[in-house]
Amino acid sequence: MFQPLKKGDKIGIFSSSYPATVFAKERYTRAKAFLENKGFEIVEGSLTGKEDFYRSGTPKDRAEELNALLRDPSIKMIMSTIGGTNSNSILPYIDYEAFRNEPKIVVGYSDTTAILLALFAKTNIPTYYGPALIPSFGEFEPLVQDTYDYFERYFCNPTLPYTLKKSAVWSDERLNWLEFEKPKTLYENEWIAVNEGIVEGRLIGGNNNTMYGFIGTPYFPEIKHGDILLIEDSLKDASTVEKNIAMLKLHGIFDKVGAIVLGKHELFDDEGTGRTQLDLLLEQLDGKSIPILAEVDCSHTHPMFPLAIGKNIRVNTIEKTITCIESWL
Repeated sequence: MFQPLKKGDKIGIFSSSYPATVFAKERYTRAKAFLENKGFEIVEGSLTGKEDFYRSGTPKDRAEELNALLRDPSIKMIMSTIGGTNSNSILPYIDYEAFRNEPKIVVGYSDTTAILLALFAKTNIPTYYGPALIPSFGEFEPLVQDTYDYFERYFCNPTLPYTLKKSAVWSDERLNWLEFEKPKTLYENEWIAVNEGIVEGRLIGGNNNTMYGFIGTPYFPEIKHGDILLIEDSLKDASTVEKNIAMLKLHGIFDKVGAIVLGKHELFDDEGTGRTQLDLLLEQLDGKSIPILAEVDCSHTHPMFPLAIGKNIRVNTIEKTITCIESWL
């Protein structure tokens, strides 16, 4: 469906919620230069450098920025600048037919989950949970290069089978957002497995707090038996995480999925309980023996790797691996 990304290709950027090109201009400038130095041409969406208080524009304005990029035949990839809070408000105004008629690689994470899942739900064309311009490529070394290595391996050099190589270290320390302060604290990386199994299935999901805002609508994909559910979140407290996970349970999703990939939670607040987000997930499963691979690096932490929504992967909780078994481009 898609050709691999190559140097010289155009990457269009859009701001579906938070206007970070204004409020984090230094990081935006650094991120844009980083990808340009890798050989890509960055095409700025119409709301770049604009803000309407907490957002980049009205819902229709934000949708039209994305639609213009979807309709531009010269653009190979469309990448979100950042997430935010209210990308769900633009879903009724997206030109899904333009995406269906001329598919593009659409990548982002966090609040962009709403757009990624809606595009897939309406067209059955895969989208990509992966780096966003400002938070991912505005990061400082060494973690920015680690994220880029994943990005390049996935989008520029796609070969099967592809087993994701777990990064040696990671960080969620809130330093160096605009300017460099000091090296971040790096933590030894370890994925956690619960319930042994090897499961192959279609990947569906994303940011759980975002999914809360449109699950049950026509813009949310149907969860099928045997799907692999990706969930991750950021800067939330235990009570909010419990609420969001309970929402999935109440929609019957845990009765269908074959495995769960639980991303690292950036700066999780356990509210003094001593419980982790994995603990809260296990509470909601009521003893269901669903294989879970937790603390995975497809989340708000650095580095992060991309995965295709709507494509088959293999989750192995015995060896603690994720393998792409179906062509994702």
